[in-house]
Amino acid sequence: MMTTTLPTDEPEAMPPQQGADALHTLHTRTVDALAGYEKMVEKAEPSFRPVAERFRAMHERHAGHIARMLAGYGVSVDAEGSIMGTVNKAVVTVRSWFDEIDEDVMDNVRSGEKTVLDAFDDAIASPVAPSDVTGLRDLRDELALLLSETAHLD
Repeated sequence: MMTTTLPTDEPEAMPPQQGADALHTLHTRTVDALAGYEKMVEKAEPSFRPVAERFRAMHERHAGHIARMLAGYGVSVDAEGSIMGTVNKAVVTVRSWFDEIDEDVMDNVRSGEKTVLDAFDDAIASPVAPSDVTGLRDLRDELALLLSETAHLD
């Protein structure tokens, strides 16, 4: 006699704590970066605004995707990120008082994105579902491509 298993709406099996922690850290860093880009778009010079908007839109998509991954494991996330999101907003605001928000901020952008890339690497190496690893690699590649496409900006 053959039995068939039907899909359910129940969350996927929880990854080991290390995997859940790595995904949660990645989500927090992504949301923190998003907060900085939201302020950057607001304060950016017109010539730089499209670049800031691309980073903001990408991080917004990524935060949603990672939140859905975590929800699939039954883990809820804080959409507010951490204190670093507030710091990111403050840095952009203060800089805008004294200087233009233009391609000169790209060194800071690249430095901040390195922490996000590192979090992607940690999450990819953590014990999560293979389909999630594939999704995380795709998101990481998208970020790396955007950094590459903006490498000429100083």
